[in-house]
Amino acid sequence: MNPPPPLPPAILLLGPTASGKTAVALHLAERLPVDLISVDSALVYRDMNIGTAKPDAATLLRHPHALVDLISPEEHYSAARFRNDALAAMEKSRARGRIPLLVGGTMLYVKALLHGLSNLPQADPLLRAEIDARAAILGWPALHAELARIDPETAARLAPGDAQRIQRALEIFHLSGRPMSALLNETQEPPNQAPNSPPWNFLSLALLPQERATLHARIAERFTRMLEQGLVAEVEALRAKYRLHGALPSMRCVGYRQVWEMQEGRIPPAELRDRGIFATRQLAKRQITWLSNTLPAEPIDCLKERLATEVQERIELFLAGFPRDFSG
Repeated sequence: MNPPPPLPPAILLLGPTASGKTAVALHLAERLPVDLISVDSALVYRDMNIGTAKPDAATLLRHPHALVDLISPEEHYSAARFRNDALAAMEKSRARGRIPLLVGGTMLYVKALLHGLSNLPQADPLLRAEIDARAAILGWPALHAELARIDPETAARLAPGDAQRIQRALEIFHLSGRPMSALLNETQEPPNQAPNSPPWNFLSLALLPQERATLHARIAERFTRMLEQGLVAEVEALRAKYRLHGALPSMRCVGYRQVWEMQEGRIPPAELRDRGIFATRQLAKRQITWLSNTLPAEPIDCLKERLATEVQERIELFLAGFPRDFSG
């Protein structure tokens, strides 16, 4: 009896914001037979360029990224849709005799790709409206405290003002009668054992800082540069072009949320930079925690001088173990 054919290779290049993922990915695209696939929930939106650190048009023309500029900021993009789109892009890459390289930092998308999706209840517009109405009266911190009583595990990883995720966690509890964390934990098998794991052999690399202060300095420098490049004007243009409101996922992206709140008069302009930097640091902290504790990824110090070369060498070693038609 012949053994089954080996699973084709795929590469996950993950890391917190400002860890240098894009620069490394472009270096690899110049030197290896890879196709770039974005794993970033902000890059799916058209016309959101500065605050997402989206590669410029010339770069995207030279090195196309799948799953970039898919929808307008008015629309929603789910983890389920990401999984379907990513697997389709990976198959197209394999059919061309190339290797999919998935790059980004949206860990919910990574989890959906590797583990499949849990059987969470579908959204209920009426229940969501009821939760929103209560939040308008009590405030989201009060609803976060309520969530902490019924689902302390989920509440512990959410900020008291994270309206979108608090709303979803409360919605799931009221629809199912069970905490969201319990439902998610039922699908926490390792990727090679999960029934919905895709038929790929993944090399998972995590670009993580050994020294947080340097990453924090990068975050501050990058957000300052975004403001200098016109982030506030970009949000003004988005509001003029699209029918937006502050609860949309696009406008809750880090950076955009803070600019929106400033434009609505909820924070003074003098505090915009500091609030944007703080929110980005909090995002990076959550990403680092997930990559360190949840995903079995190989860590590489993102602050190394030869980072791109080291990642390339590690990928070449991985690909050397595959037949020629898989390894390029």
